[in-house]
Amino acid sequence: MTVRTPEPVQVVKQRRDDALAAIVAAIPYIQFLNVSFERRGDELTAVMAYRDTLIGNPALPALHGGAIAAFLEVAAVIELTWATAWAAIEDGTLTPEAITSGHQFALPKTIDFTVDYLRSGLPRDAYARATINRSGRRYASVHVEAWQDNRDRLFAQGTGHFLMPDANSAKAD
Repeated sequence: MTVRTPEPVQVVKQRRDDALAAIVAAIPYIQFLNVSFERRGDELTAVMAYRDTLIGNPALPALHGGAIAAFLEVAAVIELTWATAWAAIEDGTLTPEAITSGHQFALPKTIDFTVDYLRSGLPRDAYARATINRSGRRYASVHVEAWQDNRDRLFAQGTGHFLMPDANSAKAD
């Protein structure tokens, strides 16, 4: 029996960061919204950095509802993709190059997405974290919560249902 030598922690962290960057790059709208992701192990937090262009009502001022909804949906899609690709990223079978080229990788498709606006989004950075309620071969359900200054004071939450990519068609050239 051959024992596999553990990889240096820097190599593992770099592979995870590169894979996350490749997944995020697969959705160009993420750059438009100015969303980034902070990774701690397998847990992701989405961060939408504040910009004046995100304001929908300048009289309040408040973040635009469409920007909030898109932020929540992007957080859900990235979390779902990250969670389903985690094992392949960890063992090195799903490389950042494969994600970027798209030959071995496909994103889930949104079936529906419902947003609850709990209070006005203030003109400051927003954070979101998604939780996968159910994930199967064909369907997934994800819940997302967004906050700004205090995690206990949510300003929006969303629930989405997604069609998972077919594992066989995702690997086809």
